[in-house]
Amino acid sequence: MKYVLWIVQVLLAALFLFAGVAKFVLPLEQMQMPIALPIWFLRFIAVCEILGALGLILPGLFRVKVGLTPLAAAGLVIIMIGATITSLAGGMPGSAIFSSVVGLLAAFVFYGRRVSQQAHRA
Repeated sequence: MKYVLWIVQVLLAALFLFAGVAKFVLPLEQMQMPIALPIWFLRFIAVCEILGALGLILPGLFRVKVGLTPLAAAGLVIIMIGATITSLAGGMPGSAIFSSVVGLLAAFVFYGRRVSQQAHRA
């Protein structure tokens, strides 16, 4: 299970790092969203995605503050709930399904890392 969690964490980190950097550097005209969102909000989400991606990998990699990994995963779940709702409201069911699956993978990381930390404490 440890290896499955790491594989999912690396894939999610790559996805969120790419998405966050893209939202952070692209001009508003190039970011086509189903619902028009203010640029400051998109930049905020971008920073959250980048920090979430780092939070999925760095604590476990350096074995420092490993409790941050499930918190990062939980934050990314919240972002993906918002992405799913925004996609559904914008009439993009395919994008909503993708967002839901990514959110479920982040929830899997949250649960898996949280359970392993609780078992480690016991």
